[in-house]
Amino acid sequence: MSYANDMPTMTRTAELASELRVAVMRLARRLRTERPDTGLSLTQIATLGTIDRHRSLTPREIAEHERVRPPSMTRILASLEELGLIERVPHPHDGRQHLVSLTREAKDLLREDKRRREVWLAQRLAELTVEERELLAAAAPIIDRITRT
Repeated sequence: MSYANDMPTMTRTAELASELRVAVMRLARRLRTERPDTGLSLTQIATLGTIDRHRSLTPREIAEHERVRPPSMTRILASLEELGLIERVPHPHDGRQHLVSLTREAKDLLREDKRRREVWLAQRLAELTVEERELLAAAAPIIDRITRT
């Protein structure tokens, strides 16, 4: 194949990338507006979500998942602890460490946050045709796979 023969494919891929980027950004922005007003920053909410997904983690592990430096995570965790949203317990195998987990209040906050956004999204999906919902169902795992690389 020559470069000239690849151009239409490359152009369509670039167009798809642009369209998908814009659509995903709009969806993410719209879903953020459905969040209850908790007074928490997106970083704090993301940190709570990471802890929720992985259960108990060390602060360093949370920092790695969130791709922030450990000193930054220390400040985030201190603010969450002050708000009563996380608790720290001694690490069972390493006395120098501690594990961070969510409090009941944080779990309730995350549950309500997810519920509100999923209700909004389910209402929008219900407005689509069966075929459109099937296309989105097929695309969801692919989009998820793209985000993991």
